[in-house]
Formats: sequence, C-alpha cells, structure tokens
Amino acid sequence: MISTFDLFKIGIGPSSSHTVGPMRAAHMFAAGLKADALLAHTTRIQAELFGSLGATGHGHGSDKAVLLGLSGEDPETVDTATAADRVTAIKRAGRLAVLGSHDVEFDLTLHRRRSLPFHPNGMIFTALDHAGATLRQRTYYSVGGGFVVDEKATGADRIKVDETPVAYPFRTSVEMLGMAESANLPISALMMANETSWRTEVEIRSGLAHIWQVMQDCVERGCVTDGLLPGGLKVRRRAAELSRTLSAERFGTDPLKVMDWVTLFALAVNEENAAGGRVVTAPTNGAAGIVPAVLLYYTRFVPGASLDGVIRFLLTAAAVGVLFKENASISGAEVGCQGEVGSACSMAAAGLTEVLGGSPRQVENAAEIAMEHNLGLTCDPIGGLVQIPCIERNAVASIKAITAARLAMRGDGQHFVSLDKVIKTMRETGADMKVKYKETSRGGLAVNVIEC
Repeated sequence: MISTFDLFKIGIGPSSSHTVGPMRAAHMFAAGLKADALLAHTTRIQAELFGSLGATGHGHGSDKAVLLGLSGEDPETVDTATAADRVTAIKRAGRLAVLGSHDVEFDLTLHRRRSLPFHPNGMIFTALDHAGATLRQRTYYSVGGGFVVDEKATGADRIKVDETPVAYPFRTSVEMLGMAESANLPISALMMANETSWRTEVEIRSGLAHIWQVMQDCVERGCVTDGLLPGGLKVRRRAAELSRTLSAERFGTDPLKVMDWVTLFALAVNEENAAGGRVVTAPTNGAAGIVPAVLLYYTRFVPGASLDGVIRFLLTAAAVGVLFKENASISGAEVGCQGEVGSACSMAAAGLTEVLGGSPRQVENAAEIAMEHNLGLTCDPIGGLVQIPCIERNAVASIKAITAARLAMRGDGQHFVSLDKVIKTMRETGADMKVKYKETSRGGLAVNVIEC
C-alpha cells in the first residue's frame, strides 16, 4: 500500500515531478556515490534531463533542483529564500560541492526532443574520474507527485514495493467499498488502520496536523505577497489584492461569496508554488491548491468543523489518491493535467464528502463525479511555467470538488459509472493523448498564446 504521507509531501515549487523529483533523484545519486566510496574519486558529474523534463525543465526549475539535490539539499528542508542565489553562484563558478563537501565540475544538459523508455520524465546521472572514465551511471524517472524510481523499476508509474502488511490492502474502489462495508467503517478509518502499520496513531495525527499547518502557512503567505511571478511571463500575483478586497467586504446577500474565498485560497497556494515557495504536494505541486482550498472551505464555512475532521478529510483523500496512483497516474507528463488537477479534484471531493457525513458509497460517488468531469484535460503550460493556465485551473477545480461533494450528498451513493471505470478511462485517455499535450509546452495554449 501507498501511505498517506507518500501522497502528501512537503516540498518546494513549482513542480513535484519537475522540481521535487529531480532534486530527490540528484540527492540519491550523490548519496550513492558517498555510500560506495566513489565520491572521493569523482571529479565531474554529468546530468542529462529528457522528455518533459528537457522540454520544460528551465521553466519548472528542474536545472536548479538538480544542482541543489547534488549539493545535498532535500525538498522538505531546503531554504527557499536562499536557493536561487545558491544556484546562481554554482552556475557562475561551474563547480559545486557534492553533499556540501566534495568539490566537482558539472555538466547539465536538457534534451528537448529526446526521451527515455518507461516515462517522459527521465534523467541520467554520470560520475567521472580525473581520466574521464565512468565511475557510475544511473537512470531515474520522476513519475509524478515527487515519486522517483530508477531503471530497475518494472513499470513507468510505480514506487518501491513496500511489503509491510496492512489491515485493509485495497487496490480498487470496489475492494475499498467492500472492506468499508464489511468492517462498518468510514473510508478514513480504513486508511488510519493501514497507516498504523508504519506509525502510531499519535504520530499519524501529529504528522497530518503538521501537513495541514504547512498548507495554511502557504495560503497565508500567498494572501499577503504582491508582485510578479518569476519566469518571464510577468504574471501578476492576484491573491493578495483579492484577499484585501474580500476582507473589506461584507457577505451581504450574495450567496456565492463563499466561492470567492475558495478561489482565493487556491490562487494563494498556486502563486506560492509558481514562485518556488514551500507547498504540500497534494498529490502534485501543479495541483497543490485544490485540497487546501477545499479544506479551508470546510474549516471556515462548515459548522462543526474540527481538526479531527481535517485529519479524516486527508485520510479519505489519500485513499482515493492511492487508487489513482496504483491504477493510472498522477503525472501530467504521462497522462496530461487530468492526472494532476483531475486526481486532486477527486481526492478533495471525497475528503469533503466524508467530513460532511457522507457514506463510503457517497464518498466514492463524489470522487467519481469530480474525475469524470476532468477527463481529457491537457497539460499545456505557457512557457513551461506552472502559471497559465495552472493557477486558475486549481481555483476552478476547487469549486468543482465542492460541487461534486454536494451532488453526491444529495444522492444515496448509487450511480451508473464507478470510480474504477473513470480511473481506467483516465489512464486510457492519457495513453491516447498526443505527446504535445502532456507537459511539453508544444501544444494548446502554449503555442496559441504569445509569450509577452
């Protein structure tokens, strides 16, 4: 089973697959050199990025992530305030200190038109000695949500197999519902029982409360930060101005004012992500604003909301995230934005339905509704930046998740299309989708809007 903490990870923007994944892969390579006593003999490291990483790596900060990862930085702890200056200094010098200690030369190449087998987000790292002989070469794939696998992976979108037995090892929504109904438990309780295979319940609750706090901190930063987003498009940050406007207004008679706040929450997160700030992958960075926005809708506007409810929300959302990760993909480079925003929308709808008092079947129904209406969503970021249409897309998907939950709550959980069928359809649609619509910036809005 995949853990809740695999799906909700603390990292930095702008992309989990293009920033967090490459940083982790580079760190893994450097750590392997040290562990096998090869680092002392290394004088040069070559890093090559392929496929979507090569096509949009500069806009996504993949080159910066690789240099920071080789330097020993981790996405969860790297200082986002000084990271850009450190990378600039490394590039200027043409050298870096591997793991902060061993000085080497480096080469970094982005192959815009070449791809590796198995997955579009491929990387090759090579360590050379003073004579130019190869000491070690490794291939890694960043498969979405910050997950990284090496060339030994048997599938394109897999993580390392964890043989730890869990109480409820579901792989499909049919299995998940069957176990929930047999045990007379909500979906969140199934996930909590599974999580206790790795951590105590106290640790689980504490960890999820920390994730929730990081989400809130991200929203708060986004709501007070003005200016332009980096990257050359000169996109103006809107969340801070919207926050000031909404805070000065009364709710009055407008019944949809709550939706303006939800929009604000999502914009705030994704502007922070686009600026390279600290975010929670949920399940990816490109879709990081949806779960926090819907959670804030719950905590601020739903009577009786509590921290326990937040934890149940996250556990339920993770249960649905497991289904997408196991049976399809959460990588925009593999299946388009339906795998990122679509999955996040589905997860958020499921979590909200649970804390609104929905049954397991209503939870599954909400997740299905949300995903069904994201099928076919392409990933075509202008300039390779996670800004247009990504930021607004999170806001729209947050509203869609709330609508899906409310629609499911008005029914009894019985519906025509199952969540398993929608996930299967999403995977097949992604396979049929032209490569140019899968995070390459070579199709859609990316070529029909002038970058200026």
